Amino acid sequence: MRRKIRVVGAMIEQDGRYLITQRPATASLPLLWEFPGGRVEPGETDQDALAREVLELVGLLVEPGDRVVHVEHGYDAYDIDFCVYRCRLVSGAPRHERINDHRWVLARELDHYQFPPADEKTIGLLLGL
Repeated sequence: MRRKIRVVGAMIEQDGRYLITQRPATASLPLLWEFPGGRVEPGETDQDALAREVLELVGLLVEPGDRVVHVEHGYDAYDIDFCVYRCRLVSGAPRHERINDHRWVLARELDHYQFPPADEKTIGLLLGL
């Protein structure tokens, strides 16, 4: 049976721009861009996982809100069950210890960045919102 991983991403908007982060060169899917987030651990809610992952990953305190996108995607070795939530930025400034880089981009600029295949699906859906 294939492994299924539950992953959450944060759609953080500030002044009409969205935060995207670049994966480290040493990570799987190196140097691709994504909404910050990560895996949901056993016993965690999506919202708890998202707040924890964003704080650990980029040092931002966020308040998760409504789910805006849910997609499933099959990679070669596993399947992703991926949800993106609108998040309100409470405090902090992005730091780069666990990411390669970050950008605040307009929605129309998202297609200028290369995202992993599962994220590509979410971007397409989000641009249609």
